[in-house]
Amino acid sequence: MILRAYETPVYNYVLRLVGDRSLAEDLTQEVFLRVYQGLPKFSLRCKFTTWLFQVTKNRVLDELRANDRRPRAVVALEDVPPLEVVDAPMERIEAIDALWRSVESLNVDLKMALLLRDVVGLSYTEIADSLEITLATVKWRIYKAREEVQIALEREGVSFGREAPAESAPEVAELEPVLQPLG
Repeated sequence: MILRAYETPVYNYVLRLVGDRSLAEDLTQEVFLRVYQGLPKFSLRCKFTTWLFQVTKNRVLDELRANDRRPRAVVALEDVPPLEVVDAPMERIEAIDALWRSVESLNVDLKMALLLRDVVGLSYTEIADSLEITLATVKWRIYKAREEVQIALEREGVSFGREAPAESAPEVAELEPVLQPLG
């Protein structure tokens, strides 16, 4: 039941953090194994999703630290799977690819906060609890991540919330929720 309900959001979050399908699958399995083993110790002091993404964050950070100590194999961004976009105009597909490239370039702290908010859909409080940081830090990281993504996209000619080229404005406007201001 837990696996069925949360496997996809956890996998997508992990995949965007590590950029490798096989590794993301392995880490997702390990996360759910740890969750299953830790269920008897789980207290109702926090929401289950908060605890789940706390376990996920810890496992991903462990892996990223281990990777920093290992020799690296170069992973091309082309190998990172794009979001599924069915029957989308080419401009929109290119805009989505540019969006994910800019998210990929964020440091891990900013990326975690942004993905938990805009991909997983957690509240700021849940993100603070999951990442074990203050609410103010969550708000700053999400603001900074969105700002860096927007700057990177503007460098590539993709504009949000400002004048965009007329031919791409409708397609790109659909991506704006990722860059929404803090409210």
